[in-house]
Amino acid sequence: MWTQIAVEISKTTQAKFTVEQYHSVSGGCINQGYQIIGKNRSYFVKLNEPNRVEMFAAEALGLKQMVATNTIRIPKPICWGATDRNSYIVMEWLEFARGDNKSFEKMGRQLAAMHRVKVSSDFGWEVNNTIGATPQINLKTANWADFFAECRIGYQIKLARRKGGNFSNKIIEVVRKKLADRKPQPSLVHGDLWSGNAAVTIDGDPVILDPATYWGDREVDIAMTEVFGGFPAAFYRGYNEEWELDSGYQQRKIIYNLYHILNHFNLFGGGYGSQANRMISQIMA
Repeated sequence: MWTQIAVEISKTTQAKFTVEQYHSVSGGCINQGYQIIGKNRSYFVKLNEPNRVEMFAAEALGLKQMVATNTIRIPKPICWGATDRNSYIVMEWLEFARGDNKSFEKMGRQLAAMHRVKVSSDFGWEVNNTIGATPQINLKTANWADFFAECRIGYQIKLARRKGGNFSNKIIEVVRKKLADRKPQPSLVHGDLWSGNAAVTIDGDPVILDPATYWGDREVDIAMTEVFGGFPAAFYRGYNEEWELDSGYQQRKIIYNLYHILNHFNLFGGGYGSQANRMISQIMA
């Protein structure tokens, strides 16, 4: 396997690479992660089942699009594909360290700059991708309310029904109505921006990784940062100084984060079901 991956790295980089060492590292919730080391070079590799190659291809596309904005540090994808036993994606290896207020303020500013880059006139994306292990539907849509109600909340409700979730279908139309007056610029968003998908290099450069990219309301990224305890205050200060959030965000973030809580119910079950129902009641009130 490592020989096959090394051959693809060599082809892509046009520089001979041989795996001399490899070490297991964190690869996220659904993947195996490795650092592979050769002469004077290291790479990060994520592995999954052979049938997951399209997931990695979509991740690579999202990483490339974010890199192309020239705004915030993104791990550059090198190559991706499948061996007999695994699908894989290879990225540049980055050394991380503990961030401080300065680096998180910079992260906020740089994320706002990425959001400002005009990429598309529609919401959605070229292809469907994944949010965790869940398919993420990215049907191109001109209207944000329609997109979020159908492709985000509606799809998660449909998946939840198959898993025994008891969630009111009425929430789909309520979300559409609540977002009807929201006319945001389609921004290139990370899509899954919790603290585990943000880091700082040893040189102090902010990094965002493991995206679930699409063109959406920029507020979905800020809302997601608040799901599991929030980012440091310096992050939000930096973002708002660069591009202040619009009035009504505090109400919309509950709608946007319902998507992630429903997804966590579909992935993990448990208490996420009752949390989702509390959020639905709050939105429908």
